[in-house]
Order: sequence, then C-alpha cells, then structure tokens
Amino acid sequence: MSEKIKPALNGAAETMLQSFYARAMYSKDPKHKFHDAKAEEIVAKLDYDFSNAQNDAAMSGGVVARTVVFDELVGDFIAKNPDSTVVNIACGLDTRFYRMDNGRITWYNLDLPETIEVRDSLYHESGRVSTVACSAYDPEWAQMIEKRGKMLFVIEGLSMYLTAEQVRDMLAIIRDNFDNATVMMECLCPKFVKKESLERSIQATGAKFKWGANSFDDLGEAGRGFRRVKDDNILRGMWTLSLAYKLVTWIPIMKTFAQKILVFEKT
Repeated sequence: MSEKIKPALNGAAETMLQSFYARAMYSKDPKHKFHDAKAEEIVAKLDYDFSNAQNDAAMSGGVVARTVVFDELVGDFIAKNPDSTVVNIACGLDTRFYRMDNGRITWYNLDLPETIEVRDSLYHESGRVSTVACSAYDPEWAQMIEKRGKMLFVIEGLSMYLTAEQVRDMLAIIRDNFDNATVMMECLCPKFVKKESLERSIQATGAKFKWGANSFDDLGEAGRGFRRVKDDNILRGMWTLSLAYKLVTWIPIMKTFAQKILVFEKT
C-alpha cells in the first residue's frame, strides 16, 4: 500500500480540503445528485484529520448545494460551447473536469503553488487538463493560458476570502487578457462577512470571510467591462439535500442570505 500524502496547507488554502471531503462523503449517499468518484479515491490517499469537516453540517450542506448548481451551469455552458476553454480559479482538489469532460474541452486548474504541489502529487494531470501554479490576482497567470474558443472562468469558494481590491484585480486580469470571457463567481452574502464562526471547519483553519456580494451590481468598479448574464444562487442545490433544507429554501429571506453565483460576461 502506497504511503499517504500529508498536505501542508493552512488558512484559506486549507479550506479546500474541507469542501473536497464534503463532496466525497456526499457521493456515498445513494440519493446523490452528483457522484464524485475521483474525490472518494483521493480522500483515501490523504493523511489529514477531516473530523472538523465531518462534524460541520453547515459547511457540508453549502458545498454540496453550490456543487449541484455549478455543475448545472458549467455543464450548460459546455453543452453550448463544446470546444471551449475552462479556467478553474482556486481549484484546490476540485474534480469537476472529470464530471464535465466531453472529450473536447481544454481545462486549466489554477491555484497557489503550495496547493498545486499537493494537487500534482495526487492527480498527475496533462493534455487537455493541466495545472497553473499562481495567485488568482497575479497577472502572470494570464500568459500561461492558451486562448482557445469560448472562455469560461469558474471562481468557486474563493471570493469570500479576498479583499474587495483583490476581487477587482482578479477580474481585471480576465477583462484585460481574454475575449469571449464568461465568469461564474460564487459570492458570500455580505451579512456573513467576518462570521466564519458559523462554519466550524472553516474557523479551525484560521481563514477569514472578508468580502461578499448579493448581485452583479454589488461588484461596482470590479465589474467594469462586464455585463450581467444572471444573478443565481445555491437554493435549488439545497433542495437536493433533505426535506429540512427544502423547507428552509421556501423562507423568502433565504434568497437574500443564500450564497450567490454571479454569471457575467465581457462586453
């Protein structure tokens, strides 16, 4: 049996392990809406204490709900643009390529060097799926991406850990370097900024919620050069979890509090 890999991560980078575990565990539910076999395989290779994630229902439910909705949105984009290029920003150990691959797309998984080091030790990706080791708001990464077909930028589980200035800089890199660009970005409700204690597994990593947005209009200057496609949210993903979650989604104020997925494109 091969030796397990112990990931040396902390802060926001470590949160990717919590969300990754949530997807792997959900995949074992016989009523799952997505099956992440790759996540199940990789979790078994990690030497990491997942007890915080295992006991954090709020974090796990949110991760599963957003995964269901992102899979739907990304899948629809690829169906309409089968030769597109997808850039998965702050990819962590995300396995969406393996669920979405149509045999034609090009996919880049981008994250901090220390995260990509862990990813590369587990996945060994090449060909149409590859990794880019760079900060999301360092303009150097734009030069590492081959511009091919329609471009989709997926930003999941990242923006809440950035400052408003970092969000602006990240989106400016996309705006200034890529035509035919569509962005799908998850955003935290602003009311939950600085309230990471609501998700115990996230609090345990030391990561902090710094920024949020409820709509494309909330982006302000960061949205310059883009136009809204739609302001979506994770509520319909919550419908898949349990009757209790489904009942909660019917409360009108939940539409305000739910995590948003803003979809916008370059003008």
